[in-house]
Parts: sequence; structure tokens; C-alpha cells
Amino acid sequence: MTVEAGFLLAMLVGLFAGILSGIPAMLAIAGVPMLTALIGAGVGVFDLDFLNFFPGRVWGVMSNRLLMAVPLFVLMGVLLERARLAERMLGVLGRLTGGSARGMGLSVLAFSTLIAASTGIIGATVVMLVLISLPAMRAAGVDKRLAAGLVCASGTLGQVIPPSIILVLLGDQIGNVYLEAQQAAGNFAPDPVSVGDLFAGALVPGLMLVGLYAVYLAIRLKPAHNAVPTPRDPVPMGEVVFTFLPPILLILAVLGSILAGVATTTEAAGLGAIGALFLAGYGTEGGRTGRWAIAAGALAALVLVAIGLAGLGRAGAGSIAGAVALAAGALIGLGTLAAGWRTWRAGLLPGAMEETIRISGMVFGIVVAAALLSLVFRGFGGDRMVADLMAGLPGGGMTAIALVMALIFVLGFILEAVEIIYIVVPLLGPPILGTDISPVWFAILIAMNLQTSFLTPPFGFALFYFRSVAPRDISTVDTYRGVLPFVLLQLMALGVLIAVPGLATWLPDLIFR
Repeated sequence: MTVEAGFLLAMLVGLFAGILSGIPAMLAIAGVPMLTALIGAGVGVFDLDFLNFFPGRVWGVMSNRLLMAVPLFVLMGVLLERARLAERMLGVLGRLTGGSARGMGLSVLAFSTLIAASTGIIGATVVMLVLISLPAMRAAGVDKRLAAGLVCASGTLGQVIPPSIILVLLGDQIGNVYLEAQQAAGNFAPDPVSVGDLFAGALVPGLMLVGLYAVYLAIRLKPAHNAVPTPRDPVPMGEVVFTFLPPILLILAVLGSILAGVATTTEAAGLGAIGALFLAGYGTEGGRTGRWAIAAGALAALVLVAIGLAGLGRAGAGSIAGAVALAAGALIGLGTLAAGWRTWRAGLLPGAMEETIRISGMVFGIVVAAALLSLVFRGFGGDRMVADLMAGLPGGGMTAIALVMALIFVLGFILEAVEIIYIVVPLLGPPILGTDISPVWFAILIAMNLQTSFLTPPFGFALFYFRSVAPRDISTVDTYRGVLPFVLLQLMALGVLIAVPGLATWLPDLIFR
């Protein structure tokens, strides 16, 4: 082992020790490499000139327009979670299914899938599911272990079902690393990888995972032969429509605008934040006024899209189309101000903004710290060592992918998903992404693997969130045993995706190429 390899090994061990010690991950990811670099420079095996690139990398992170979408998506999720829209949706679903064990379990899964596409924030989603769906499932006769496993697993769907913050961060890292790796391999005009590619690529695998969950629940939750049908409360059609249609339209607007090429990821995130503010502002008080306000805002947005697509507004403000566009924009603006005032008066908006700043600060802190880690790693020649190691593996690229997947799965026991993305992808991604392997497929593999990390003990964060609010009669062992089948289902889905890459590449190729 060379001296440089010894320093790299010591840095990685110190990095994991620092993270596990309980200090903020940002400080560990930045502090350990800095200390290693200073010691290495002292013994003459590290050139401190490498650190001169760090300010430029920080500037690149802070000026990255793609990463501006992160706080907007976070705000969208926090607003929808705090507006109690989820509680109303699950209540309506429970009344529609009549309260049977199988019906309630599948309703929670369907509801979680919709919420995953709306919020994507694991902590808030798991806590909300515990408080809202766990009592309903247990009242319907669902075993406590199965109910605990379903809540934890459903709460993590937002990591792979778009729009997902994890996919945004992966899109940034995979896109940059893929470009550098392809240029280093001699391909100076590679097809760029966008977040839209990852959103489209994650749709089919995400729905496949939901389907596996549904089949498992349908098998486990068999209706009792002597069960007495529970009388269903009538659910007015208007209540169903105005409960589910607004969030569904918001999701379709955000995803559709990206996949159709109408808006960039950041613009679509802004649209989602405004739409969530609308739903939070006019959904907190409910009633006929709120429904009409949401309907008017949606209609005005559709009018603007139609005018923009038809190009009718180019004639100027004096034309009829221009006047209509101006009126629709004014209506949306006034509605947004009114929604903001309502949520501020209700105390919802200040808390949502504080939570958004906290989560976004954590994400960007890790991103900046990981930039320093990557520089120090390259300064010790780690990129060359990894490339030589990958090239020497039998089986070529598939063996390298299997090794990276296994490493991510193991790291998921002790690290958060954001930390894994900004440690593993820049360090181990170049040798893989420099080949002809699809970067979209590789990114979706990582995303599905990272989702599993939230459920694997002892540091699965979904399990922590569940235990923080779960009733005392559901023990930690019950939670682990309930989660195990869902972890196996996730690994099964990952195996299917490895065997059939087209599940991740078919839709992006169809839409964008």
C-alpha cells in the first residue's frame, strides 16, 4: 500500500467515525478531509494548491440554477404536509373502502404514493402516516407489524417517485460527473443528462415498486370468511373531486411541464411552490369559497398555458389574447397574495418557511462540504486508484456496478442519502460513467438503492421517525420485523431493474430522444 493510499484509507475511516460520533455531517465531511490534507502536506504527499479550486466549486454550487429547485420543492412539500390535505384524503379513502383490512392497507399505499409525489420529505411523511393511517389500519384489523412496515416503506416512496429532491440532487451530480467522465474518455459531445431524464426514468421503476407492495398486501391481508361487511358512509362526489383533483393536477402540472419541455426543473419547482401555497391557503378553511378560489386559479393557469402554446400573446397587450393573458396573470398574482396572507395569518407559512430553510441549509451544507472532500480525494490520487481498481475487476462494468450498489447498500445502514450521493457519485462514478453504460439507468439504480437505506436498521431514518411517534405497544423489534419484507421487495425491484435496464431508459428515450 502506498503512502497516498494509506492517507485515503485513514481519511475515509475518520470520515465515517466523525459522522457516527454525532457531530453535524457537514462538519465531518469538510473537517476530516481538511485535516488529512494538512497532515499530508506536512509529510509531502499532498499539494495544497488543490485547495485553491475550492472557492470556485463553492461559487459553482451557489450559482447552480438546478440546485435552486431544491428549496422550492422542499417548500412545496412542507406546505402540502402542514395544510392537512393528506388527512382529508385518507379519510375519504377510508370511507370509500368501507374500513376493511385489505381495503385500508391498499388505500394507505395509494394515498402514500400520491403524497410521495407531492411532498417527498421522509420525516414529515412517516410521522403523518403514523398519526393518521396507523390508528385506522389497526382499527380495521391490520397486524401491527405489517402496519408498521407499510407506514415506514410507504413513507420512503417519495425518494424514487418524482418530483423527488433526491432525483434533483442525483441529476446534478450524475450530469456533471457523466460529462467529465465522457470527455476524459474522448467523447467531447455526450448527450447531457437532465433532471427531466431522471424524473421520466424513475416513473416506471417507482410504479413497479408500488405494484410489488400492492401484491404483497393483497396476499397478506386476506378477507376473513366470517367478516361482516361494514356499512359505508356515503361520500359525495363533490367531496371526492375537490379532495383529490387539486393535488393530482398540481403533480401533473409540475411533472408535465418538465417532461413536455415547457419549463425547466427550477421553473417547475416554482410552479409547485405557488400551487402548494394556493392549496394550503384555500384548503385550510375549506368550504365553497376555497373550492372556487382553487378552481379559478387552475383555470387561469390553463388559460396562460394555452395562450403561450398557441403563441397568441405575441400581438401585444392591446390584443384580445394579450388582455386575457394579463387578466389571468393578475388573477393568479392576487390569488397567490391572498393565499400567502391566509397561511401567514393561520401561522402555517412562517413555520413552513423555517422548516424549508433548515432542510435546504442542511442539503447545501453537505453539498459544499462534499466539494472539499472530492478535491482532497483527487489530490491524493484517489480518482486514479479507483479507475485502476474498477478496470481490474473481472466482468467489466456490471461487476463495478454490483460493487457500487453493494457499497451504497452497506453505507445506507449508517449514512443519510444526501451524504451518500455526494460521497459515492463523485468518487466512484467516473470509471462507470466513462463507459457506454446509461447514466440514467445508473442514477435510478442509485435512487432505488438509497430508498432502501431509509429502512435498514440500525440507522434507517424512516425507522427513527416512526419510533418517535409510534404507540408504545409497537416495539422496535416489531418495527424491524414489519419492515423486513418491504426491504426484500425493494431489493427484488432493484434486481429486476438491473436485469431490465429498459425500465429506466425507455420513457426518457421516448420523450426526449
